[in-house]
Amino acid sequence: MQNNNQPVIFTEGLTKRFGSFTAVDHVSFNVYKGEVVGYLGPNGSGKTTTMRMLLGLLRPTEGRAEVLGYNIATQSEEVRRNVGYMSQKFSLYNDLTVEENLVFYGGVYGVTERARINEVLNLVGLNEVGRSLVGTLSTGWRQRLALGTAIIHRPQLLFLDEPTSGVDPSARRAFWDLIYRLVESGVTILVSTHYMDEAEYCTRVGIMRSGRLLALDSPQALKRNYLQGDVWDIHAEPLLTVLTALEKSPVVVRARLAGDHLSAITRGSLQKGELEEVIKAAGGTEIEVERAEANLEDVFLSLALEN
Repeated sequence: MQNNNQPVIFTEGLTKRFGSFTAVDHVSFNVYKGEVVGYLGPNGSGKTTTMRMLLGLLRPTEGRAEVLGYNIATQSEEVRRNVGYMSQKFSLYNDLTVEENLVFYGGVYGVTERARINEVLNLVGLNEVGRSLVGTLSTGWRQRLALGTAIIHRPQLLFLDEPTSGVDPSARRAFWDLIYRLVESGVTILVSTHYMDEAEYCTRVGIMRSGRLLALDSPQALKRNYLQGDVWDIHAEPLLTVLTALEKSPVVVRARLAGDHLSAITRGSLQKGELEEVIKAAGGTEIEVERAEANLEDVFLSLALEN
C-alpha cells in the first residue's frame, strides 16, 4: 500500500537483543492513518518485543522508530500518553466492577466525564454487565473491557497484542467487528496475532519469524507474490502414506495435513490429473482432488521454508 502521508508508525532497522539472543532483527516498516496492520507470527517470533519497543517500554539495541511523530527512545512518555495499548494479559481489577475499572483508567488519563464512560460501555457492548464484578466475567467480556480501558482517552492509534488469545471463535469474530467500528471512527491499529484467519481481516499483514519481518503487504498481494504454484485440497486413503509421497514428489512444493484431508502446493501449472497420478502411484484410493483458495498459512509456511 503506497501512502505519501506522514506515517503514524515509522521504524528503521529496529533491533532488540537480550544478551546473545536477538528477539527483533533489523525490522523496518511504516503504518499509515486508518490502516489495520496485522503482525502475524508464532509465539516467540518477536511481535510483543516490537510492540514494547514502539511503546517505549523497551529500549532498542539498534535502529530507530517514531510513533505519532514522537521518538520512542527520547519521548516515550508522550508516546504512551497518546496511544492505547491492550496487552496479552489484561490489566484489570477483579474486585472492581466494569464501570469502576473504566472510571479508574479514565482517571489515569484525566478523563472524568460520565458521558465518556457511558459511550465506551456502549461502544464495546458492556452495558448489560456494567455493574458486574470483573472477577465474575468470562474471558470474552474481560477482553471487551480491556479494549474499553485502552480507548477511554480517545487515542488515534491502538496497539493490540494478541487481543483474542484464549477466546472462542464467535468472541474473536465479535471482537474484530469492534476493531472495525473503531477504524471507521478514524483509529489506526497495529494488532499482533498468531491466528492466520484473523490476519485476513487486516489492511496489510507483516509476517514475522525468529525476530525477522519476512514480508509486509495486503493479504491478497502476499498470496499472489509469495506462493510458487496452485493450492489443492486432497482427500485420499491412506492419508499419511499419500502425504509422504507428496512430500517426496518433485512436482509438489509443500504438502501438509489439514484436518481430515491434505493440502498441497504444486509447481508451475500442474493439472489435476497429473496430481491424481502421483497419488495413485503411491497406492492412494478414494481420491478427491480440488483446487483450493490460498490462505495466509500457505504464505507463512512458504516464507518460513525459504528463510
